[in-house]
Amino acid sequence: MDYERHFAESLDSLRNEGRYRVFADLERHRGAFPRATRHHRGDGPDEVTVWCSNDYLGMGQHPAVLAAMHEAIDRCGAGAGGTRNISGTNHYHVELERSLADLHGKPAALLFTSGYVSNWAALGTLAAKLPNCAVFSDAMNHASMIEGIRHSRADRHIFKHNDPEDLDRLLSSVDPSRPKLVAFESVYSMDGDIAPIEELCDVADRHGAMTYLDEVHAVGLYGPRGGGIAEQRGLMDRLTVIEGTLGKAFGVVGGYIAASKNLCDYVRSFASGFIFTTALPPAVAAGARASIEHLKVSNAEREAHQAVVGKVRARLKAIGIPLMDNPSHIVPVMVNDAAKCKWISDLLLDKYGVYVQPINYPTVPKGTERLRITPSPVHTDADIDHLAYALSDLWSQCALARTSAVA
Repeated sequence: MDYERHFAESLDSLRNEGRYRVFADLERHRGAFPRATRHHRGDGPDEVTVWCSNDYLGMGQHPAVLAAMHEAIDRCGAGAGGTRNISGTNHYHVELERSLADLHGKPAALLFTSGYVSNWAALGTLAAKLPNCAVFSDAMNHASMIEGIRHSRADRHIFKHNDPEDLDRLLSSVDPSRPKLVAFESVYSMDGDIAPIEELCDVADRHGAMTYLDEVHAVGLYGPRGGGIAEQRGLMDRLTVIEGTLGKAFGVVGGYIAASKNLCDYVRSFASGFIFTTALPPAVAAGARASIEHLKVSNAEREAHQAVVGKVRARLKAIGIPLMDNPSHIVPVMVNDAAKCKWISDLLLDKYGVYVQPINYPTVPKGTERLRITPSPVHTDADIDHLAYALSDLWSQCALARTSAVA
């Protein structure tokens, strides 16, 4: 086989479909988010405004987070020194797990190197190790959840998205004596819709099933202390496992689960994705803890965030840019064509200094391509005006339909 030819032809196929991903070489400005410098060879602007960051609250630039990281690196050095079970458990890890357990009202928490790994390792371990476990997974679950369930080789059932009745139907088809695990998300990252957590928990409880909630796009953003949608709705005690990330609203990197002491210890003891992975650097753990503790007591960032989200939605609707309606902070601008979506994204960056990556298949189904805009508290009214102007101009150039809201 001509391997290089195969690689080249596969990449050419992605380019022809408009699905080839190009990474923008950006350098974020400390203390000036969402501004960044673009390193490139071309005539476009060098200074850009980021509109698609998952650092939803700008906590990656917060002085308290940076100070905690500086202090930790001065005290402990750069790396963790190894895996947690051999040489890499640092006191900063222990303190962070305590903060996370407290955030979610659980007895314990367990750190991982990313949200992807925490889902893959925790779901994969629970589903594989519980004897004859049946897993029930929402149809729109993230790839990390799907991969963890698939890796477990457990019997799996896919219920219709956010549909408690379909979940009930599927659970009813399984032997009541079997261990059962229901896995779903709170905020779904591409459409921005929110799960009916209470109803899904009611169904799971009736069938004696554990519940596993992915809150990665909600922690820090919702609830009086930033515990997520489950905290906002007073439902944290209903969930067996709450999974989250440190890499979005908390502004650093890492993932975790919060649950009972025995469940966390069970995953710690059996999950290969935990056992054989070098631990997070102490400075990262310190920064994450500072971010979490700040957001437990400060609502200013959350309130400002929701205000800017509302402004962006209203401004884009006023000029007829088609948005997917949802109750969350995610603003999907629907293009529904892979090539046009990439073309608009490229011109936004090259001509207007607006950075919004195109979202296409396999992240979303073909024909639903979009620009996923994520406003932050530090986007100004001038930023919003410029975004609206740029999108309106390109919408006209591309001859794309506008919504009736333009009237």
